[in-house]
Amino acid sequence: MSSYKPGCACNDNDRKNITNQGDHESSHGHTHDHELDFNINIFQLFLPAIISSILLALALILDYSKTSFFNSWIRLGAYILAYLPVGFPVFKEMLEEFKHKDFFNELSLMFLASVGAFYIGEYPEAVAVMLFYSIGENFQSLAVAKAKRNINALLDQRPDEATIIENQTTKVVKAKEVQVGEIIQLKPGDKVALDGVLISSTATFNTSALTGESTPQSKEKGETILAGMINLNTSSLVKVTTPYSDSKLSKILDLVQNATGQKAKTELFIRKFAKIYTPAVFFIALLVFILPYFFVANYEYETWLYRSLIFLVISCPCALVISIPLGYFGGIGLASRNGILVKGSNFLDILAEVKQIVFDKTGTLTLGNFSVQNVHVEQGFDRTQLLQWVNIAESHSNHPIATAIQAYVNHKPEVTKITSMEDIPGKGIKVEIEDNELLVGNFKLMDAYSISYPETCKEIINTVVLIAVNNKFAGYLEIADQIKSGAQQDIKKIHDLGIGATILSGDKNTIVQKVARELGIDHAYGELLPEDKVSKMKEIKSTVIGKVAFVGDGFNDAPVIALSDVGIAMGGLGSDATIEVADVIIQDDQTSKIPLAVKIGKATKHVVWQNVILAFGIKIIVMILGIFGDIHLLEAVFADVGVALLAILNAVRLQKANLNK
Repeated sequence: MSSYKPGCACNDNDRKNITNQGDHESSHGHTHDHELDFNINIFQLFLPAIISSILLALALILDYSKTSFFNSWIRLGAYILAYLPVGFPVFKEMLEEFKHKDFFNELSLMFLASVGAFYIGEYPEAVAVMLFYSIGENFQSLAVAKAKRNINALLDQRPDEATIIENQTTKVVKAKEVQVGEIIQLKPGDKVALDGVLISSTATFNTSALTGESTPQSKEKGETILAGMINLNTSSLVKVTTPYSDSKLSKILDLVQNATGQKAKTELFIRKFAKIYTPAVFFIALLVFILPYFFVANYEYETWLYRSLIFLVISCPCALVISIPLGYFGGIGLASRNGILVKGSNFLDILAEVKQIVFDKTGTLTLGNFSVQNVHVEQGFDRTQLLQWVNIAESHSNHPIATAIQAYVNHKPEVTKITSMEDIPGKGIKVEIEDNELLVGNFKLMDAYSISYPETCKEIINTVVLIAVNNKFAGYLEIADQIKSGAQQDIKKIHDLGIGATILSGDKNTIVQKVARELGIDHAYGELLPEDKVSKMKEIKSTVIGKVAFVGDGFNDAPVIALSDVGIAMGGLGSDATIEVADVIIQDDQTSKIPLAVKIGKATKHVVWQNVILAFGIKIIVMILGIFGDIHLLEAVFADVGVALLAILNAVRLQKANLNK
């Protein structure tokens, strides 16, 4: 991490650390050494500037008192003495950069400007230039450190220790040492250290670390409990199901702390621009000093050298190089605080440009909590036997429909009866049970095996699971889902942002159209196989002017998410494959987070461009004033430091923004 050395907070290492924080942390992104990294000793930070200020004040008093012994050499020595506490750290860091063949940076700019001021006899200004630069950089260090503290305080929710029950007694151990299958005890107020299942009858948890929602959630026995949740009211017992390093919160920490590895185009441009810009201003400053000799009557050597030094000071790119990545860092932190994980700052830019959002239906716009509404069994088939076979066939799936069937049958399936099984993507499943061939799936599955079924089945609005035994239609299950609460308002918010909405679903077209009508979605396409979704997504991308996002949760959504400009996964119900390939993850599966993610992207881009315009605008004005001699060196320093601080504070405020309105 950056050491925030006095007088040179804006060095190259600091810039890297701002955008790649956590490089020296554990592989899980967790350490309690954050206090050491981010809690800067303010007195120690400003001590060189304090010493320099005192020595400068004494030198100025002696200078203006016209003391006889304060002759030219003693006077120069006094100002050099005042210069060293703030100038030497900059000189030292500049030499370090020279070792890496980085000769043109803000350190060399400021050092050259101050040495030039000494050369032309402007001793007080030479010291003041470096002094105010040091103070400004220290304030920038504090602003950056505060930003990092905010992010890390937000993210680092896991306790280092856990209380396990061993031989009917409690034992406090390091959380990393807790094994899968062990029981951890939670007292009221305790944070959960590892993922597991609740084995107490009921418990209430604060889940804001994972979802951004402060409303407590009640959990029943057998429900999943995730690391980072806070046990609220009663003592609870949780059986660990996942190692410490593989918990969902560990993955969140890794995602957010590595998010800045993928840079936004603006950030990449500024980095490349700074490498060209800084050496360019050196040569322009040299031209400011030399060219007037050939064109200006009564050329004064010291005047034009002074103006070139002003040009050097104001041209420092510090405000841009720090504030822009810090702006994206703030946007990622704001998203995380609201339960939205963004895997890279480049995706914030893409979110800001989204013009069409394509949704999967089940688990995305609907709850995914299916329940069996009706069972129809054809004559000649035993209802109980048929349902048991269907239950066995669906026992290998965690799809919401399979879960609904298993819950309805409410009988532990005898999976040993299966002699063969074939999953048919987008259609259903084929199994051999007790010498019987069982087909369970949709209409496409029946058509593929030439199974005839009543046409009235297609008139059913709800999801229909068809069953065939030995190539003969045996019946169907009617299954219904519910639209998520608030989804209609969320689609309206998306439309209010000037963004279109489309549904691509493998479910029955009648259901898909019904959901689209209820939610006010522009276009909807049902009964799509995974490859059909990919084709339709390509078609949408070819017709939309702007970026296209896809929101999904299922395994079969992964190819479409990968194809979209920005893939958004529902992280609660979402499959690991979908979450892995997605660019943005909604932790609590709430559709309200989708328009919010777009707003955060727009706000981040707005702040970044505000900083770009602010920095360049002020610098260009001061450069022009400096060339014409209408500004002094100290004023140039104030302008440079001031614009850097304003840009950084503008970036930091983004972390506290409330965009939920």
